[in-house]
Amino acid sequence: MAATLITVAPTGAELSKADVPQLPTTLEELVETAIRCEQAGAAMIHLHIRGADHAPTLDGGLLRESVDAIRAETDLIVQLSTGGSVHDPLEQRLTVLDAEPDSCSLTCGTTNFGDDVFLNPHGFMSDLYVQAQEREVVPEFELFELGHVAALSRLIDAHGLPFGGKVHVDFVTGVPGAMPGTTAALMAGVAMLPQEVTSWAATGIGRSHLPIMAAALSAGGHVRVGMEDNIMYARGQQVQHNDELVSRAAELATLMQRPPMSTADARELLGVKDRRVR
Repeated sequence: MAATLITVAPTGAELSKADVPQLPTTLEELVETAIRCEQAGAAMIHLHIRGADHAPTLDGGLLRESVDAIRAETDLIVQLSTGGSVHDPLEQRLTVLDAEPDSCSLTCGTTNFGDDVFLNPHGFMSDLYVQAQEREVVPEFELFELGHVAALSRLIDAHGLPFGGKVHVDFVTGVPGAMPGTTAALMAGVAMLPQEVTSWAATGIGRSHLPIMAAALSAGGHVRVGMEDNIMYARGQQVQHNDELVSRAAELATLMQRPPMSTADARELLGVKDRRVR
């Protein structure tokens, strides 16, 4: 069976530094996290950026600085979130591409997000899709609902394949109000994927972290882990560093005879443009 692409999502936009002091929010913490997670088996990092006050930000200078710093210190594929915070305006979310990441998230529809609504109307998705094509950035299509699979097909039908010619999706499960973090829900989504999809991954939020990871690995999918999605390693035991979650994913993948994928193989899998300066 194929090797496993492990993506680490170290920070997110929901948790506060005051509540979770070990959450990496500064540039130095993000670079240190990236280095350790690459050593543990990750091949891609999914970034949300925080400002000096540790609050989520889409500041273009900070985004560019983070991309450049991680690219200089690791071989990880650098993926920027275009979701930012659920409160960020749509037009500002498009400016994330100015930082020239290797990849960007592209959420395929509006979804309930706890007590909030994560807004992704079709026009915004379409604009992001086309701009990513033009800037040679590989999108990762985030699917929070089964209806998002149909929205993905609509985008491909309208605009053709994304840059790189590959279509990689990530099922984000277990968000309160969205697709549940169950094997049944995940497999329903996988069964619906259009033929253009070349690879898929899954994310389990909170308690669904381990069951979804196991389900994805057993079904030929890839995995995303990290403190953005889950801060508990076990009952009563909080995660102290993102590399703990990456190491566990790497151990389980290896046990399943699907060892962690190298960064070079991950770049080939996703069709990523090499922006590294060597």
